[in-house]
Amino acid sequence: CTLFALIIANSPLGAAYDSFFHLKVGPFSLQHWINDGLMVVFFFVVGMEIKRELVEGELSSFQQAVLPFAAAVGGMVGPALIYLSLNHDYPFSRGWGIPMATDIAFAVAALSIFAKRVPAALKIFLLALAIVDDLGAVVVIALFYTNQINAIFLLLAAAAFGLVFLLRRIGVGHYAAYVGLGILMWAAVLGSGVHATIAGVLMGLATPLKFGTKARPARHPKPLDDLLHRLHPWVSFAIMPAFALANAGVRIVGVELPEPILSHGVFLGVSAGLLLGKPIGILLVTGLCVALRLGKLPRGVGWFELFGVALLAGIGFTMALFISNLALYPEQEIYSKAGILLASTLAAVAGVLVLHFALPNRAK
Repeated sequence: CTLFALIIANSPLGAAYDSFFHLKVGPFSLQHWINDGLMVVFFFVVGMEIKRELVEGELSSFQQAVLPFAAAVGGMVGPALIYLSLNHDYPFSRGWGIPMATDIAFAVAALSIFAKRVPAALKIFLLALAIVDDLGAVVVIALFYTNQINAIFLLLAAAAFGLVFLLRRIGVGHYAAYVGLGILMWAAVLGSGVHATIAGVLMGLATPLKFGTKARPARHPKPLDDLLHRLHPWVSFAIMPAFALANAGVRIVGVELPEPILSHGVFLGVSAGLLLGKPIGILLVTGLCVALRLGKLPRGVGWFELFGVALLAGIGFTMALFISNLALYPEQEIYSKAGILLASTLAAVAGVLVLHFALPNRAK
């Protein structure tokens, strides 16, 4: 879908492509509905995945969480510092959050190429790192890419969120009630000035792993697993392709730019942040934690394999494009999107190549 969007945007159909996604549907454009509407479902799934890892997964204890958590922090700070070193003037400096996050789906898909050659601990490390990355990106969006706050709408959103816990408390197990409150909360968050996708993350975090008791069995005893099972296909095969089509179409052919793409600070900051800042930050902080005995490398995983995974973490794509839409003006986005697409592709290729040589060495 990304390649298709790039081809269409730079073909004679480019004007029609642009007009289609800027078509008004009610109060918003089609692109706005995708980014602020459909993407709430994506963030809802992200919230549930974070919840599961925090409760019973790889982030459920300090000993398990410390290394991927620290690596994720290094992998967020490194790209941000590299970006700011190249773009310290406003408004370009607002893009520091663009290269911070890892695209879970693309990174894990790249690692899955090696199937059984990948140690289970290495895959778990990448998943945990990417989940903490996403959590960090959500916090960055909420704190730094939020417009002026409307307190009344924010209170309405808080009331809707509170009702979610009240319904859970009194044993309401029908999804329809929570969907209704979720839509109300989304609309209130949208009106408050906070980015609407935060509503999706909060609803995901509020979803219980288990519901009901033996005395009062629930219709859906494991709602989190049930919802993840139901929504994953929709997110993977409908929402993410729609997001890619609406946002990855960077028009380069025939566009007059004030500065060439390859020499612009935003392009250089985003691409260097993802390609260099990510792996350097992850490896430096991981090495520091190991040296200070705050954590140890996952069983069966060496530094060469970790280097490959650190490169894969530079695949920013989805979250990077999303933050780019929030951080920069439309005329500046061509530079950030070009950097995201190029760096994510190169990070994937480099990571796969390193793991191709690292994993057989491990097997020997």
